[in-house]
Amino acid sequence: MLRRLHSLPGVVLALGLAFVALTGAVLSLEPTIARLSVPTIESGTSVADLASAVAARHGAVETIRVRADGTVTAAYTDGETDGLERIDPKTGAGLGPYVPSATSRFIVDLHRSLLAGDAGRIAVAVAAAAMLVLAISGGALLVTRLGGLGAMFRPIRGTLSERLHGELGRIAVFGLVLSASTGLWMTASTFGLLPESEAAGAVAEASGGTPAPIDRLAALRGVDVGSLRELSFPAAGDPADTFRLRTDAGEATIDPATGERLAFTPATTLERVGRTMEMLHTGRGAWALGLLLGLSSAAVPVFAVTGIAMWFRRRSARPRIARNVAARSADTVILVGSEGNTTWGFAATLHAALTAAGHRVHTAAMNDLSSAHASARRLLILTATWGDGAAPTSAKTFLQRLERFEGRMPVAVLGFGDRTFPHFARFAQDVAARLDAKGFPRLVPMKRIDRRSAQEFAQWGRDLGAALGHDLVLEHVAERPKTQALQLVEREDYGVAVGAPVAILRFCGPTDERTGRPARLPDFEAGDLVGILPPGETMPRFYSLASSTEDGVLEICVRLQPGGLCSTFLHDLEPGERIDAFIRANPTFRPNQGLAPLILIGAGAGIGPLAGFVRANAQGRPVHLYWGGRSPSSDFLYEHELAQHLAERRLTSLSTAFSRDPGDGAYVQDRIAADAHRLRHLILHGAQVLVCGGRDMALAVTHTLEAIVRPVGLDLATLRSEGRYVEDVY
Repeated sequence: MLRRLHSLPGVVLALGLAFVALTGAVLSLEPTIARLSVPTIESGTSVADLASAVAARHGAVETIRVRADGTVTAAYTDGETDGLERIDPKTGAGLGPYVPSATSRFIVDLHRSLLAGDAGRIAVAVAAAAMLVLAISGGALLVTRLGGLGAMFRPIRGTLSERLHGELGRIAVFGLVLSASTGLWMTASTFGLLPESEAAGAVAEASGGTPAPIDRLAALRGVDVGSLRELSFPAAGDPADTFRLRTDAGEATIDPATGERLAFTPATTLERVGRTMEMLHTGRGAWALGLLLGLSSAAVPVFAVTGIAMWFRRRSARPRIARNVAARSADTVILVGSEGNTTWGFAATLHAALTAAGHRVHTAAMNDLSSAHASARRLLILTATWGDGAAPTSAKTFLQRLERFEGRMPVAVLGFGDRTFPHFARFAQDVAARLDAKGFPRLVPMKRIDRRSAQEFAQWGRDLGAALGHDLVLEHVAERPKTQALQLVEREDYGVAVGAPVAILRFCGPTDERTGRPARLPDFEAGDLVGILPPGETMPRFYSLASSTEDGVLEICVRLQPGGLCSTFLHDLEPGERIDAFIRANPTFRPNQGLAPLILIGAGAGIGPLAGFVRANAQGRPVHLYWGGRSPSSDFLYEHELAQHLAERRLTSLSTAFSRDPGDGAYVQDRIAADAHRLRHLILHGAQVLVCGGRDMALAVTHTLEAIVRPVGLDLATLRSEGRYVEDVY
């Protein structure tokens, strides 16, 4: 619900929001410009002295006014000539004619009303309301995503759009909430929607005596220029007229002959609040605040672009669910936990079969669980598992939502995973256990599907149909991912001598026969994944990328797995041959931004993305690589490139361990244990640890590092939550 509340106004009103924000950003520069060009109003000068100095230079003075940008002006008449000049607030000296900027006035009108009168003001008010909703809901989403208010400044992971959106969001959210809420207040004031002030202006007649010199008027001498808003002079030749003085405190009338204050009307609370709202909205009188508001507003067009990109990617990634009824009218709810959207395909097949059997079915993400689903007669959960037993993207908040869910309908859980992993379908098991603990009756026993088996899915469908009292045929045909042809241009082979062949493969786009140049590669970064479809297969195998698009090649490091269909296919490739592949972003496995040290740990083919991170380290941040192989003479992957990176300072240190080295056999965790003091120091000073390779290696590294950081009050769970311990294991 919160995501919809954030996305809908953002997508629908993106152009208008960006326009209003950009004009606001331009106007926010005015306080800073004024500070640089307008004399500062300092305390210590009385209004009497200022008014006396101005009156001495002109035949008649009408008003002295402090404008919103801090400029002090005087309206005067010299004979037949009327004028408006800027004056020095300290001395009263003239600084030249005051000419308001036509450009500034035009932008103000654009910002306030789009040059469309009251209709434009209403449109701007709608934009301000939308901005307020977006800022508050966006802030709440960011807090939820990062793990609470205390985690607001943790590194933000995701695609480039997601990182930009989040990083700018946590910087700009305060300014946008302030701009939008104060803008709505000012609009309400413009349309008379706020209570009217009940205070009447100060009215009194002068004594009629001969006017005294202005600098001797006590009521003016007691007022500092710093609090002045406007001083109106008595009309010439009218002995009953008075000085009218407006300050932050209120409005007073002053006898020009005696200098006494004849009447005073204090400013109402509403007036004070109104002035504060105007200052907070415009930044006038507070140039630093103006800059903050301007920077926040300038981020809105970026939010529009990145937000629409994220919304479109989410929308296009999910398969379209035909005849998806509203949640409250459904008898069957299917909730989906998916990382790469494959599980959504199975959900679509199940949805179609149940609908054909006469059920009213609603399908949504597990993150969308809400009270709207409580009226359903049954709940079906289809979920994948991400990484080492974690929730996939569309199910990250499910367990928290489940704690607040009031329904207790029969439930069936179907988990998708890979049986070769130790934590096969672990998240689905965790979900089933939590549902049991909350008293949900089981519709059918929890089942796990190995490697997206259509046959196992069909059998589960028959079991579910039996529980529902009718046949249920699930004929799922996996949709072939959209792929791009890539051509092998270079390969390096290692490890044959030790019985563990590893190949470094480099691909480019296939050569265009007309131009003779390779086709453009897709966008990717080191650490992202490439999905490769072996011939005749629809299920991709994923490999971590050792290169980025800027390197001009797509590079992977592949160990030959006994009986492995895809690894065998790749190891048999010759330069010039092609594969069908696609990119999947893997933003969770990425170095944090900044210059904090990196500790890279890997073994075997897991060095691929780590070598890519080193290659991309043009800024020379401290990078320490620990890597394990079998034999230095047979499978020292990237040996020469790493030596070059050491010389160029892209790599700070390299520590290798070779398990079959007769002189110094060791594993990578042994090198880590030997370097405990240095690693503890690096981690205490903000280092990030990235681990890539086999699960057994990763487990051994975890135990070793846990023992290293525990004596200084740290643990890997905390480092994981802060994005400072990240794994890509298989």
